[in-house]
Amino acid sequence: MSRRSPRRSVTLLGRLLAAAVCGWLLCLAAILLWSTRSSTEQADAIVVMGAAQYSGRPSPVLRARLDQAMMLWSAHRAPRLIFTGGRRDGDMISEAAAGRRFAIRRGVPPQAIWLEANGRTSLSSMHGAAMLLLSRTDSVRTRSATRPRVLLVSDPFHMLRLDVLARLHGLTPLPAPTRTSPISANSAVALEYMLRESIALPADVALLLWLHLTGHSAEAIADG
Repeated sequence: MSRRSPRRSVTLLGRLLAAAVCGWLLCLAAILLWSTRSSTEQADAIVVMGAAQYSGRPSPVLRARLDQAMMLWSAHRAPRLIFTGGRRDGDMISEAAAGRRFAIRRGVPPQAIWLEANGRTSLSSMHGAAMLLLSRTDSVRTRSATRPRVLLVSDPFHMLRLDVLARLHGLTPLPAPTRTSPISANSAVALEYMLRESIALPADVALLLWLHLTGHSAEAIADG
């Protein structure tokens, strides 16, 4: 039985490393590309990703997302709003509830608002939003036979991961990034978040694959 020579092992390791680096660079380039996209289409719902809030007062990042959602709502781009985001340690209310309070104060009728207030990650929040839409097909005016169309509101760096997660959960994503966030205003900070996304995106896809193979739901990681 022949042994693999050390040189061959090093060559194989080098190729695997090169492939991993190329894959990472392609992912980073795609994140940058998706951050420039913005849809003008109509949707079935506006899904707003959560961010920090302080006793119901939105942080600057969350406020930018809520302002974007209100602009889309005022333009009649969708008939309902879905606010996502659970409670962080020490929070009195959830990020989703803070979003609902903000919207109602600006004239959005309560019946047009749905909450996904359990998720504490992008993956679990998207899972919860998708379950809301897919379980209430009788009250969702879908523009496609089986895949509700959703306007995704978050920072530009977040768009590709949300697009992928939405598709994997049976939704048709439409990007609607906010460009007024403090993150977008600082190019160095925006680049840092994009670098984080280049790791978080494949990690979320791998986690979804593991959950599928083991028969678990994304609800299992809602508190992760």
